[in-house]
Amino acid sequence: MDCALRLALLFVSLTCLTFWPGKRVCGQAVISVPYAPPTPNHLPNYEHEDAWTALPGTSDAADQVPLRSNFKDQQINARADVFFIYPTTYVQAPESPYPWNASLADSALNSATDESTILNQASVFNGSCRVYAPRYRQAHFYAFLTPNKKDKAQALDFAYEDVKSAFEYYLQHYNQGRPIVIAAHSQGTLHAIRLLKEFFDEKPLGDKLVVAYLIGMAVQPDEFATILPGNAPDQIRCFVSWRTFAKNYYPEWHRNEVNTAVCTNPLSWQTNGAYVSQKENVGGVGLNYTYYPHLADAQCQEGLLWINKPYVKGRTFISNQNWHNADINLFWGNVRQNVETRIDAFFSKEKQ
Repeated sequence: MDCALRLALLFVSLTCLTFWPGKRVCGQAVISVPYAPPTPNHLPNYEHEDAWTALPGTSDAADQVPLRSNFKDQQINARADVFFIYPTTYVQAPESPYPWNASLADSALNSATDESTILNQASVFNGSCRVYAPRYRQAHFYAFLTPNKKDKAQALDFAYEDVKSAFEYYLQHYNQGRPIVIAAHSQGTLHAIRLLKEFFDEKPLGDKLVVAYLIGMAVQPDEFATILPGNAPDQIRCFVSWRTFAKNYYPEWHRNEVNTAVCTNPLSWQTNGAYVSQKENVGGVGLNYTYYPHLADAQCQEGLLWINKPYVKGRTFISNQNWHNADINLFWGNVRQNVETRIDAFFSKEKQ
């Protein structure tokens, strides 16, 4: 196969449900039984390191930096923390008698999570933050497809209770009054929104919020009372959000939603509709965790972030329209840079 075509196909594979090496999962398992919660003896214990997929001081996927980049893991010197909530990786046909939520004893799923979202997404924060990412009993992907809204709500509520428990443990045992970045993608963003409302919005802890990266899900501009959409790269105590699609593409569901969702352009960190060239893209991360400078351009349109085909060899062969799984990958270098900028701004404001 032509080298250019092979490279293009690697980027196409980013849009399947998962993007860990060797595991393209584009199908969808169906759950045919009503919701039932896992038994209480399956509770995660966040005192134990194995209940976390990333912790400072442990060797994990969040410590890595992309191939062909000059970045370094700087967690040992970091002045802030990030609490990262990963997206849905539980997509396979369930084998558990409680199929709606993942089991933390599923070693294959844990490895897949580590090798995909933690490596590709959580690692972006290791240049400026200590990275904390709890394992949690995530809702199955089918929760987002089922016509039974009660099953969906129960599965997501159950997952959120784990996230909340992990965050409470983090506050009590790890944080020590440090500034906090909240970061999440897809399902994780739904849990992050609830976490922000419960712990930060109109709460004293809001003063410690650097920024919230709420990526891959629609977030309305009035979602919070005191945490507003960011519109500048150095704004703090705000949130940013985007969902990435091919230029001129509207998902089918887009016509059925109120198109006022926040779209932050991760190349300008503004919410206007200005086009920003790939020249402003510091670099993105492709399959096999490899760094590519000037990977993508970006423009906000009706609550969506549009891109042209990524600027790689063989881009002519790229035809996919949904870039959901690459929401962070495409702008990896700019996100990493922006985290540092906002943390600098946070400490500058603290000194005033």
